[in-house]
Amino acid sequence: MQLKNPILGLCQQSTFMLSAAKVDQCPDDEGFEVAFAGRSNAGKSSALNTLTHASLARTSKTPGRTQLLNFFKLDDERRLVDLPGYGYAKVPIPLKLHWQRHLEAYLGGRESLKGLILMMDIRHPMTDFDLLMLDWAVASGMPMHILLTKADKLTYGAAKNTLLKVQADIRRGWGDAITIQLFSAPKRMGLEDAYTVLAGWMELADKGTETPA
Repeated sequence: MQLKNPILGLCQQSTFMLSAAKVDQCPDDEGFEVAFAGRSNAGKSSALNTLTHASLARTSKTPGRTQLLNFFKLDDERRLVDLPGYGYAKVPIPLKLHWQRHLEAYLGGRESLKGLILMMDIRHPMTDFDLLMLDWAVASGMPMHILLTKADKLTYGAAKNTLLKVQADIRRGWGDAITIQLFSAPKRMGLEDAYTVLAGWMELADKGTETPA
């Protein structure tokens, strides 16, 4: 017998809740939220859709499509949040400033935010924007887990080498608290590790149910 990760069922029944352009439009600040952040076109929406077995987040070949904080309900206490993609040059400056202002307000003031999943394209990791997010997470004491997305675009050996290098860079610059893994939405690589992190942050880690091995 093995324990089934309790987050699986919740993710599979997840539903769109609401979109917020400002912090005061967010759901009540209670329960458990995990936010997904990443540079535009880092595979954030694809990762969310793969983890939830649904098409909750809109994917597009045009970076910067996520322009709001999008909330997805897992149960009455737990939510996933798709944050605006950042760093895309073609987004008008006023809109960039709006995102930045309200994203900072959300990240800095949200009591129910229990952790941040940061997406990095494995072919272009550790951008300036990623470094800012790492700095913020460590300074604020916010748990962070990194998905090196699009790992299927490299050979396994090259992907593993990139993982080890980024892991070492993070350990040197930000310590051991931040965790990291390989992830591929189309290949469904890394799902189990990601679910384990989500379950822990949402206090579901000890509530597994037995399923046949």
